[in-house]
Amino acid sequence: MNYEVIAVGPLETNCYVVYCQDSLECAVVDPGAEADRIFQVIARKSLKPALILNTHGHIDHIGANKDIKERFNIPLYIHSADSPMLGNVRQSEMAAFLGVVDSPSPDHLLNDGDKIKIGKSFLRVIHTPGHSPGSVSFLGDGFLLSGDTLFFGGVGRTDLPGGSWKDMESSIKNKILTMPDEMIVLPGHGPFTTVGQEKRANPFIQ
Repeated sequence: MNYEVIAVGPLETNCYVVYCQDSLECAVVDPGAEADRIFQVIARKSLKPALILNTHGHIDHIGANKDIKERFNIPLYIHSADSPMLGNVRQSEMAAFLGVVDSPSPDHLLNDGDKIKIGKSFLRVIHTPGHSPGSVSFLGDGFLLSGDTLFFGGVGRTDLPGGSWKDMESSIKNKILTMPDEMIVLPGHGPFTTVGQEKRANPFIQ
């Protein structure tokens, strides 16, 4: 399994196109904006989109759901606890900055432990609430798509509706930091990191 990253929109959300190298089937993870740039990556790699995955329901991560879904006629997945956000796309202060987003409703609801098939490969769903009630991370072969849970040197906000520092701390310490130090962490914003790096130097989780 491999991946391409495109930083999209004014908040530079990391959209990941995760694909099976054998079949070229792919998942589009967090298409936050700029669908045309995502289309270009898919075309350049000759990929075959199979599904859309949202790590959570905030509008900077779902802004191009509709364009991707309509272009490729593929299903949309999000955790059940965040699915109502797709129908509440104004989302207060975020909409004031990013505008109103029109996202379709999900076709499938994710739960902790689910396995998502992409060609011959799989991503495992890990429920990591804190930034939002339905935040999830996706575990691949040697990498973790952490959404807005864990960043390089930081963690996601917990002051937005549904956020919880207690849940965030539990998600990071009990689910992510228990992974091998060499696990690559692919966050929702900013540069890549590793579990070991965050154990050593992240000031929010010492």
